[in-house]
Amino acid sequence: MIRHIILWKLKDGIDKEYRLNRIKSALESLNGKIDGMIKAEVRIEKLKSSNADAMLDSLFETEEALRSYAKNPLHNEIADSEIRPYYVQRMCIDIEEK
Repeated sequence: MIRHIILWKLKDGIDKEYRLNRIKSALESLNGKIDGMIKAEVRIEKLKSSNADAMLDSLFETEEALRSYAKNPLHNEIADSEIRPYYVQRMCIDIEEK
């Protein structure tokens, strides 16, 4: 299995609470809709010591399933409308779980 973790730092000057809730709702709506995706969970509750605003923790059956997700139109529609216009920094780590 492949764990795909993304951290986002959102832009200043936007309604972050609204945007974070939209990101969470949109990405978690993909559960059960994309072949090879086991789960997607977005965490937006954080301590003040955090320097990221949101975390996507998702799990995929294989690396190929992760690559397919990256090209999936449902995923890209959400990324293009709900996420990409609103962040200043994105970090990613993909981990093989045994």
